[in-house]
Amino acid sequence: MAQRPVIKAEARTEFGKGVARRLRREWKVPGVIYGSHQEPVHFAVPLLDIQSLVRNNGVNAVLELEIDGEQYLTMVKHVDQNVLTFDIDHVDLLAIKRGEKVEVEVPVTLTGEPAAGTMHIQDADVLLVEADVLNIPEEIEVSIEGLEDGAVITAADVTMPEDTTLVAEEDTVIVSISLPEVDEELEEAAEAAEEGGADAGAESVDEGEESSDSE
Repeated sequence: MAQRPVIKAEARTEFGKGVARRLRREWKVPGVIYGSHQEPVHFAVPLLDIQSLVRNNGVNAVLELEIDGEQYLTMVKHVDQNVLTFDIDHVDLLAIKRGEKVEVEVPVTLTGEPAAGTMHIQDADVLLVEADVLNIPEEIEVSIEGLEDGAVITAADVTMPEDTTLVAEEDTVIVSISLPEVDEELEEAAEAAEEGGADAGAESVDEGEESSDSE
């Protein structure tokens, strides 16, 4: 079994916005562990540790959180980010058990290129799936290689990773292929400009001929 990252945190007994601001000044992030069969556990974790975990392991990262010598097997469930600094301001962790299956949203990554002259529109960036809590896929790849105009890929068309099942509606549109839309006004303006240039060229030739005749 893959080694899970272990992060040390400290128990948190004070709450409120003032406390949260003080923790952030100390480069710590307030957080809570919650689960269906336990009381919430409040903690503060080093900012750099939790940001490194999310950056390297994704938003569904699984970790052992150690608080006062006790370890909790958890999964990142939600992070609040500062809109200015993008630092994590708060983290929610879900208490989990080995062998448990969970519903999670997994990022969808497109691979390949559609047919020449077409474009793709990705309608779903994530898919809701059920997976083993210790084997959650980091991403789900969907190939659009060579797809023609009018092609549509739905969730039902996607091959799920091993031990992962689809929870999202099967008719959820993932990506569609189409021809680029043409702006009729711009096209008409371009045609008018071309015709105007051609007329101007013809007038220049006529004027040159008249000048030669007068000589």
